[in-house]
Amino acid sequence: MNYTSLTIENSSDLVFGTAPFPLKCGRGLTIGGGQVYPEINFTLPTMEIKENTHESIFKQYSEIIDTIVKRSEILKVPGLVIEFEQLPPMTSNPQLGGEITKLLRNRLNDCDIPNALRVTVVDLRDGDRPPLLRQGKNWEQMKEAFIVAAQAGADILSIESVGGKEVHDQALLYGDLNGIIGSLGILAYKDMEWLWNQITEIASQYNVIPGGDTACGFSNTAMQLAGKGMLPSLLAALDRAASVPRSLAAYENGAVGPSKDCAYEGPFIKAITGYPISMEGKSSSCAHFSHLGNIASATADLWSNESVQNIRLLSGSAPEVFLEILAYDCRLMNIASQNNEALKMRDWLVESDSSLNVEAFILKPESVVEISKSIVNNTGGYRQTKESVLTTFDIIKNAIIEGKVNISENEKNWIDRFEIELADIIETEEASIGYLKNNYGNLFNLESYGLN
Repeated sequence: MNYTSLTIENSSDLVFGTAPFPLKCGRGLTIGGGQVYPEINFTLPTMEIKENTHESIFKQYSEIIDTIVKRSEILKVPGLVIEFEQLPPMTSNPQLGGEITKLLRNRLNDCDIPNALRVTVVDLRDGDRPPLLRQGKNWEQMKEAFIVAAQAGADILSIESVGGKEVHDQALLYGDLNGIIGSLGILAYKDMEWLWNQITEIASQYNVIPGGDTACGFSNTAMQLAGKGMLPSLLAALDRAASVPRSLAAYENGAVGPSKDCAYEGPFIKAITGYPISMEGKSSSCAHFSHLGNIASATADLWSNESVQNIRLLSGSAPEVFLEILAYDCRLMNIASQNNEALKMRDWLVESDSSLNVEAFILKPESVVEISKSIVNNTGGYRQTKESVLTTFDIIKNAIIEGKVNISENEKNWIDRFEIELADIIETEEASIGYLKNNYGNLFNLESYGLN
């Protein structure tokens, strides 16, 4: 499927809890049908994962799901999504991942609250250098992990895929926009096309929902580096825009949402496809910091905490604590919707962040719609990626001139640099492939991306 127009054309219609194409999944849950639900994500405390610790691992996950279900029932949560993000040894040993999935599914089957279980498989393919993306042991283990998860009771399949990351990370550190656009618009895009055809086929075979992907390994890397002052926030914002066509490719090849919580490109995906999205913000500070704490919830259909270790806090375990935080956030958003004040609350969430950082400014619904239009008005991953970056730069530059968003004195020099670079950006995919080969050819294999 190719998206040539926006599903949500009016920014006023881009609001939390409501999606043009609500998604029915799991046990009686409808996502995007008028309410925001918590999506709780958790992981193990620091411990080894090997055969003689499996019993302890199962005990940890059993404790986690028991406390989450009990807290959800106490809080009268109207619906709940559990995300089981596998750790690498759980994907490389698919049966271990399957047993944990089955444990979680069985407990959710006894829960009276409408619920769904998302399983996110780890992308192991960058274990080889250069990565062998479409063949080899790592891919075969991933494929089996998806199948076993579906058989064990997953309702939604997702992944944080890494195709193109080997080039993107190097280009990001160089501040090389040609490298960033090429790695995301060609390499990552082509990998997503291939990968999501594989995932969708498995999901269809087992009657499971192909959820969505995330540019976490790309744009969230940029966001974290910018947050530590190692990269300009302007570059991180441009990188975020560049990641949208790459993540959209999952939907062009069968994904239907909800998108992954760490995909801050979610609002663009929702505007283009109309499918519900999961987002994370202030409640994900247990996993990482950002400038997007409130604005991230403005368009969310699921509200997540990213991931938290199963450690003991004063009140209880960390997963049940963060479930409660998410539940109260969702309760407030849902009350706003019930009282026809969702748009007002959305605007407050947007206003509280958008003027303070350019990464937040591009998540304003008006910015999202404009950038999304630049994507659907073009065809092909490379051209869409290039145009999304050009449009985003113009939006940010104009906002800075008009005093609508703050930027530090140290970053102002980057505006002129990127303006010069974008004025001479590579025009075609063919020329960009040549550029990638000449500058990053030692890092990747053309065959891995179907570019023989």
